[in-house]
Amino acid sequence: MNLLLLEQADFVAADRVILRDRRFTHMQEVHRCEVGDSMRVGQLGGLMGRAQVLRLEGHEAELHVSLDQPPPAKLPLTLVLALPRPKMLRRVLQTIAAMGVPKLVLVNSYRVEKSFWQTPFLEPEALREQLVLGLEQARDSILPEVIIEKRFKPFVEDRLPAIAADTLGLVGHPGDYPACPRGLNQPVTLAIGPEGGWIPYEVDLLAKAGLQPVQLGERILRVETAVPALLARLF
Repeated sequence: MNLLLLEQADFVAADRVILRDRRFTHMQEVHRCEVGDSMRVGQLGGLMGRAQVLRLEGHEAELHVSLDQPPPAKLPLTLVLALPRPKMLRRVLQTIAAMGVPKLVLVNSYRVEKSFWQTPFLEPEALREQLVLGLEQARDSILPEVIIEKRFKPFVEDRLPAIAADTLGLVGHPGDYPACPRGLNQPVTLAIGPEGGWIPYEVDLLAKAGLQPVQLGERILRVETAVPALLARLF
């Protein structure tokens, strides 16, 4: 945890918070905080800054908070991602939050198993938990927006063209396609498929919506590897 994220419910005054949950435990066991120590904090959805430990007791900590710094800029990106298997989903959520993705659309695909959509990791609180962990890692305070689209064809035909308008639309997909571009400074809409990639029908439909296939080379990567590899190359 490189940033202690605070929520509105933690505040007992404009510049005071009391913590009693895992963040308090982390302060004690990892940071080994003592009264008078200072640490980086941020208000979820708001500014970042510093906090000084005023009081430490057996079950809670009181901090004086000063928030005066904006969070880091997000990437100019909308990421369209075929729903990964549940365990991988948790890691990917942390990654996209840490790397500054502002908007994630989780979509269905032919190769996405139906059982994946039943996972409790898609519940709002479970999604939020993993995204917060990513923000804490990267020192960011703004949660990404997550949209769930369970029907691939209606989403791609009816809503994706508007999302991709005025952006560079790309589909990460192995094959005889142009290499993924590097170091962009323009808005991008990027679609990444499931394990094994999109099927040809899906690639064609994405292309009609304005997203053109690009590749990273001959190697087939896991989704959890492909996501940071593509983002790092693009930006």
